[in-house]
Amino acid sequence: MSVFEGKQIQAVFDLNKCLQCHTCTIADKLLWTNRSGREYMYWNNVESMPGFGYPKGWGSGINQTETGKGEVLGGGFENVVLEKGRTDGKVKSRGDVIWEGKLPTLEEHYGIPWEYKYEEVFEPSSAGPSFENPNTKRVVPHWQGKPVRPKWGPNWEEDQGAGEWPNHWVFSLPRICNHCAHPACLAACTRKVIYKRQEDGIVLVDQKRCRGYRECVAACPYKKVYFNPRTEKSEKCILCYPRVEKGVPPACFWQCPGRIRFIGWKDDKNSATYKLIYEWKIALPLHPEYGTEPNVFYVPPTGSFKFGPNGELTDERRIPVEYLGRLFGGVKNVKRAQDTILEEREKMRMGLRSEICMVLIGHDNENRFQLNINGKPFHTPEEVQPVKTQFVTPSEDTTKGYRNDI
Repeated sequence: MSVFEGKQIQAVFDLNKCLQCHTCTIADKLLWTNRSGREYMYWNNVESMPGFGYPKGWGSGINQTETGKGEVLGGGFENVVLEKGRTDGKVKSRGDVIWEGKLPTLEEHYGIPWEYKYEEVFEPSSAGPSFENPNTKRVVPHWQGKPVRPKWGPNWEEDQGAGEWPNHWVFSLPRICNHCAHPACLAACTRKVIYKRQEDGIVLVDQKRCRGYRECVAACPYKKVYFNPRTEKSEKCILCYPRVEKGVPPACFWQCPGRIRFIGWKDDKNSATYKLIYEWKIALPLHPEYGTEPNVFYVPPTGSFKFGPNGELTDERRIPVEYLGRLFGGVKNVKRAQDTILEEREKMRMGLRSEICMVLIGHDNENRFQLNINGKPFHTPEEVQPVKTQFVTPSEDTTKGYRNDI
């Protein structure tokens, strides 16, 4: 079993703080995937769990719905055995890559990347036919100049969740490429065009050698490799490596208003990511049983308490720990992480300092972004590439002729 021996960058996402505002998704979309055959791609997306997710049915064995029933696209490795007693998803042994993974389709699994005529959307008449305006036409989505009726999309199931009022439950799951230590996409590529960079472990696709066979798309159980129909090559999240090389956090990390994202080096024992994953063991890998050893970890949500029949709060939490165990390596690991977080929160309520809580709150960017390049934990985008024109408020813009006292 081959072992990656280069440096490895790792990330932690705190699901207790995700707002599902999609700022990360928009940052990624505007930077990388809004053009040239990538319009349907979301290298970063945020899903409401439980649900089928994006693309619809990602996963191996069972999908991410509450029951696990329904279509599943497959991928990963066969006969995976995890090392006992570990919470980081380390694999003891694995079989061959699963070649029988399904290829997602544009309409059924990703969703047609529709647009709206926004000048019509914001018109009062755009609400569609009404008693006062029976002849008004409803604004419909369109793609490539033609009206379309999407069947799926990257945020199709937002806030649906599971359970019934007053104990409905749902949580947000942001996903990027996991830049796995043993990627299934790499193992499946017959042309060996997918590789891990020795300097940071980022997984990339050699665009010059790729022929678009799509074994990588089928083999990735997280379905985070995409096919560009215009170039006829596979593409994926590159973890904004041109930024990372200069010490600037990836765009989806930098723009996150909830401060849920942490990034650092696997061998840096002083970093927040190392402590969350290996010391405190409250950050867990997504589906370690797939055998890929992902390098994106999640602090599982604790959720709120259930209401009893008379409206009283109970001691039972709404999000079933059994479901979280399916996603994050077993009930035991999830329960341990949740208990640790709740204990540390109680310390804070009592006026005692909790290092875990202080790190998770993320007051300082230095705690969240620890790339440690050129003598600093991180660099801002403006430091690396100065912006010539900064935003000026109208009252301060002398070119507009506004008075300062207005």
